[in-house]
Amino acid sequence: MSGVPALVVIGGGPRGTGVIERIAANAGELYGDRPLDIHLVDPYPPGGGRIWRQDQSPLLRMNSMAEDVTMFTDDTVRMDGPVRPGPALDAWAGDVARGRTGVEAAPDVLEEIRTLGARDFPSRRLQSVYLRWVYEQAVAALPPGITVHEHRTSAWHVSGPRDGRQRVRLDGRPEPLLADLVVLTVGHLDAEPDTGQRELTAFAARHGLVHLPPDFTADSDLSALPAGRPVIVRGFGLAFVDLMVLLTEGRGGRYENGTYLPSGREPVLYVGSRRGVPYHSKIGYPLLGERPPLPSHFGPTQVEALLKEGGTADFRRDLWPLIVKELGHAHYHRLFTAHPERTSVARADFEEKYAVAEPGSPELEALITGAVPDPADRLDLEALDRPLDGVRHASYDSLQDGLRDYITADLERRHDPRHSPDLAVFLGLLSVYGQLVRLGEAGDHWHGFFSHLASGPPGPRLRSLLALSRAGVVRFLGAGITVEADEERGLFRAGSATVPGDHVTARALVEARLPDPSVHRTRSPLLRALYEDGASGTGSGLLRVAPADGRVLHRDGVPHPRRFALGPYTTARSGGAFTRPRTGGPALRQNDATARAALAFLRTVGATPST
Repeated sequence: MSGVPALVVIGGGPRGTGVIERIAANAGELYGDRPLDIHLVDPYPPGGGRIWRQDQSPLLRMNSMAEDVTMFTDDTVRMDGPVRPGPALDAWAGDVARGRTGVEAAPDVLEEIRTLGARDFPSRRLQSVYLRWVYEQAVAALPPGITVHEHRTSAWHVSGPRDGRQRVRLDGRPEPLLADLVVLTVGHLDAEPDTGQRELTAFAARHGLVHLPPDFTADSDLSALPAGRPVIVRGFGLAFVDLMVLLTEGRGGRYENGTYLPSGREPVLYVGSRRGVPYHSKIGYPLLGERPPLPSHFGPTQVEALLKEGGTADFRRDLWPLIVKELGHAHYHRLFTAHPERTSVARADFEEKYAVAEPGSPELEALITGAVPDPADRLDLEALDRPLDGVRHASYDSLQDGLRDYITADLERRHDPRHSPDLAVFLGLLSVYGQLVRLGEAGDHWHGFFSHLASGPPGPRLRSLLALSRAGVVRFLGAGITVEADEERGLFRAGSATVPGDHVTARALVEARLPDPSVHRTRSPLLRALYEDGASGTGSGLLRVAPADGRVLHRDGVPHPRRFALGPYTTARSGGAFTRPRTGGPALRQNDATARAALAFLRTVGATPST
C-alpha cells in the first residue's frame, strides 16, 4: 500500500454505496484535492451486494413501489452535507427507457425497466441494476485524487491501535490492507443457531426430518421440501412471502383470474407466527392534499431532552408514549383535513386539546370518542398490531375462513383512499424511525411493530396468498405458534393459541425469518473479532455505535476513532439502506454524518509509510 491515506469500506451493498456517494458529495468541502485510496471489500458485486445481487430468482420482488425508492438526498434530509439530488427508481427507469441513461442488464431485466410504472413493484434484479448505476455515479463523482479499489472477497479481521493504522485481513490475500480508517457496512449476516435451533436441527437429524433454520430465503436450499407433504412454517413476514413464491410459482404453478393452478410439485405450507397474520398490505393509493406536519410530538426537541437526561431511554416508559402521540397526531390530522364529515368538533379545538393530553389518559380517550363518532375511524394500535389477540376457533378449518376474511378486509382497506389516515400513520412511522435512530437501539418490539404496519407485502402478494389458501396449498395455524419435537412419533408438532388443543404434524420445519443480528452469534469472523477486541454489544447482541456518526463504541463507552459501523447489526439500524423520497431518509442522514466524520479525520492524517 502506498503512503496515501486509506479508507477501507467493508460491504459494497447499498449502505457502502451510500457512504461513497456522501464522500463524493462532501469531499470538496472537507478534504479538498488531497489523495485518498478507498478500498471497497465485498465478495458480491458493488451496488447491490448480497441481498440485491443479480443472481437470484426473477420471481422475487421488492415490497416498495418504484416511486418510493431512492438512494439520493433531498432537502428533507437533516444533514450537514450538501444535497446531491438524483432520480428515484421510477424516474431512473424512465431515463433508461428513453435512452438518456445507459445500463447493462439481462434482456428480460431491460424489458422490465422499459415498462416499469411508478406504482409497480420491481423485481430485485431490477433494483440491483439501479444500485449498480448509483454506485458507478458515486465513484464517477469523486474528486480526481480519490481512487476506489474493489476487492471481490471477504474481510475477516480488523486489528490495530486506536492511534495508528488498522490492519484489515482479507480472504485470499496474505498481506493485510493498511487503513487509516475502517467503515463496516456489511448488511444482513448469517448467524450461528441458538440453543433452541440447535436442538431442533439435532432432532431432525435423528429422525431423518428437514429443519431449515433462519436464513435469507434466496440462499436457502428448498429442494429438501417434498411435493405434496406438509411443511410447518414459523414466521409470517416477508421471508415467508419469498418462501411462498419460490415453492409455488417457482415450482411451476400459476394464477388465472385469481385462482391458483398447482403444478403438483408444491408442498403444503402450514404457517403461523406470534401474531398469526401476515404483515399489513402495502398501501395502494397516493397521498393527495395536505400532508400531516411531522415530526410534531416526537421530534428533535423531545430527542434532545432525552439525550440530555443521559443513560439509555426505556422504550415502554420514555419512548412508546411519544410514539403513540405522534402516530395519533398523523392519523387525526389526516381525518380532520381529508374527511371532515366523519368528525364532530372543530379541528382547531381538537388539535389544541390533543396537544396537551397525556398519551393513554382518560382525557385523551374522551376527546377522541367525542370528536370521532365511528370507532372504525379511531386509531387502535393494539388491534392493528395484534389482531388475533383473544380470538379463538374451534378448528383449523374454521380458522381458514376467518383469516381469509381478515386478509381480504385488510387488502380492501389498504387500497381504499377513504381510509387515508392509514397512509398518514405510515408517514408517521417513518418520521418516528428517523428520530429513534438518534437514540440508538429501540428494541425488537419497535422493529417488529414497524415492519408489521409499514413494511408489508404488495397487495398482489396477499391476493396470491388468498388464492393459495383456497387451493389448499397454504394453511393458517394462527397466533402464538408453538413448535415441539415429538420424539415418540419422530415428527415436528405445531399448535397455536388461536386453535387451542389442536395440532398439526410434519416432517419438515422452516424458520421463515432472517437470522437475528447478533455479535454474540454471528458467523462473521470480522464482527466476532471486533467484539472480542472490546467493542460494546447490547443485551440483544447489537453492536453499539455512537448515534451521531456511527463510530464503534468500546465497552468503556469511548468511541473508536478509526472504526465506524452502519447497518442492521448495529444500534443505529434505520429500517433500510435506501429510502422513500422526501421523508427525511434516516439512512441517508447517517451516511452523511459518517462520511463527514471520516473525511474530517482523514484530512488530519499525514501520508504514513506502509509497514
